[in-house]
Amino acid sequence: MPCTVLVSGFWGDEGKGKIVSYLALKDRLNVAVRAGSVNAGHTVVYKGKTYKMRLVPSAFFYDKCKLLVGPGANINPAIFLDEVERFGVKDRIWVDRQCSIIEEKHINRDAGSSFLTKKIGTTRQGVGPAIGDRVKRTAKLAYEIPVLKPYLTDVALEVNKAIDRGKKVLLEGTQGFYLSLYHGTYPYVTSRDTSTSGVCSEVGVPPTKVDDVLLIFKSYITRVGSGPLPGELSEEETRRRGWVEIATVTGRMRRAAPFDYNLARRSAIINGATQIALTKLDVVFPECAGAKRFGELSKRAVDFIKEIERKVKVPVTLIGTGQETMTIVDRRRGSS
Repeated sequence: MPCTVLVSGFWGDEGKGKIVSYLALKDRLNVAVRAGSVNAGHTVVYKGKTYKMRLVPSAFFYDKCKLLVGPGANINPAIFLDEVERFGVKDRIWVDRQCSIIEEKHINRDAGSSFLTKKIGTTRQGVGPAIGDRVKRTAKLAYEIPVLKPYLTDVALEVNKAIDRGKKVLLEGTQGFYLSLYHGTYPYVTSRDTSTSGVCSEVGVPPTKVDDVLLIFKSYITRVGSGPLPGELSEEETRRRGWVEIATVTGRMRRAAPFDYNLARRSAIINGATQIALTKLDVVFPECAGAKRFGELSKRAVDFIKEIERKVKVPVTLIGTGQETMTIVDRRRGSS
C-alpha cells in the first residue's frame, strides 16, 4: 500500500522503532517521514547493535529509503545533526523549512517549571515551551537556522508526490495515543495530538491518501511520568513479571499494567486502525521468544491474540517476539 500511518495505541514505548525498521527492510520503503519531537526516543536492535533515535526516522536501516522530518515537528538542531552524523544519513535526509526550533531558553523554561516537572512529569527537552512559542508565532523556524540549510525541503510536497507516484510511504508517529493533547488523560499529556489525524496534519498528508493505519500495542502497558494508569501494578509485581523498562529519553522506570481491551478498542476507533502490530509477546509469553511463524506460538499466546482481535475488532498482522528487528511473525497477506 502506498501510504501507511503508524501510531501508538497506549502511552507509548510500544516498540514503534522496531516495527518501522522491520517494515523498511522487509517492504523496502521508498519514503519515511517522522512526526513529533525529541521528547520521544525510538529504540531499534539490529544485528546485535542497539540504536536510539530521537529525530531521524527509524527506517534509516534500509539505505534506499528517503528520510524526512515533517513541518509539524520541533527540531533541536544539535540533536538532529548529531544523529545525521552517527547514522550516516547526510545524503538522504531532509527537514521541512517550517519545522520549529527548540532553543536553550525552551529547555530552561521546561526544566524550571515545577508544574511541568513535578506534576506532569515532562521530559525536560523544551518541547512544550517551544510549541507554545510556535502557537504565539514567535518561534524560529528551520529556514532561519544556517546549519540546517543543506537539509531543507518542502516535505508535504515531497510526500504527496511520492504517494501519487505509487511509492511506499510510511508516516512514523511518536509518543502514545493516550498522551494526545486532545484525546489523552489531560492534563497528564504531551503538547501535541499524537493520533493518526495529528500525524497526518503534522506531515501534510490528507486523510484521503492514507491506505492503512497500523496501530501498535505492547502485550502489556507501560507509562512514564504522572497520570492515571488503569490496572497499574506495584513496582514489586512489575519486577516479578519481568516487565521492568527504562525510558529511552529520560532514563526513568516505566510504570506497568496488564493489557486493557477497552482502552485498546477506543484507541482503534479514534485512530481508524486497519491493522494491529503487537510487540513484546515474548515478555508475557517467554515460550514464544524468537518465533517467526504463527504456528510456532503457544496456545495461550494465540488465545491472547485472538481475544485482542475479537474485542478490538482489528486484525493483528505483525507480532514482535524478541528485541531484534527481524524477530517478527508477519501475518500480512503475501508475507511468508
